Amino acid sequence: MAPVMLKRMLMLMIPLLFLSGCFYPNAEKVENQVAPLDQLNMVQTAVDQYRQDNKGLLPLKDRDQSYDQYVKHPVDFSKLQPRYLSELPGSSFEKGGYYQYVMMDVETDPTVKLVDLRNAEVLKDLRIRLNIQDRTLALDQKVGPNVYKIAYKKYGLDEYPTVNSPYSGEALPVYINGGNDFIIDYTQDLGRVIREKKLKLKQGEDIRYILYQDSPILPAYSVPYTVNEKNEPIFKSNANPDKK
Repeated sequence: MAPVMLKRMLMLMIPLLFLSGCFYPNAEKVENQVAPLDQLNMVQTAVDQYRQDNKGLLPLKDRDQSYDQYVKHPVDFSKLQPRYLSELPGSSFEKGGYYQYVMMDVETDPTVKLVDLRNAEVLKDLRIRLNIQDRTLALDQKVGPNVYKIAYKKYGLDEYPTVNSPYSGEALPVYINGGNDFIIDYTQDLGRVIREKKLKLKQGEDIRYILYQDSPILPAYSVPYTVNEKNEPIFKSNANPDKK
């Protein structure tokens, strides 16, 4: 083969190599693009077997009761490997993925669910940008019990802070409470589910469960919601969603 032709072929091959799976950054891996249901089922099976073999104990990391309920019980993969899991799920945070694997209903029906950590990173970056570690953030309009809009223009932000919904992909506003905890507002997601499923919900109950009944993703970094007399989602009370 002529040297010139060989050189051209090598130049064409190099970009292809960098586009291959071996060179993909974690954010571009196919396994991180969608909710990994097969991996979720794999971990659920491992957890169930561990529980059976250990007299009902669950493979959980220790956390105190002050953590938000949706991040309170992370799966401890070190207790599952190698006996129950031959390898970590590629979508897990421990493997460089987007998701934290957590347990819900640990007392009644232990179920593996997911927290999308991309939103956690957005909140972390916002906290750094606003430099609110040691001072109280300026609050704007009150939108619920101890829930306020952020006076973002005072901090030089051009647009109001939002995150992408793990359910619809739509932009969701970020609010804050008096304790400087960021809150993701899932009102529009809740309203959409109520309308699409024609749900009639009980006033006073926390209705966030309707978001993850048919989804592996939990509405982390939020506060409880209920419905008003018109069956519309409204804030119920405050919590501490931003503690991680």
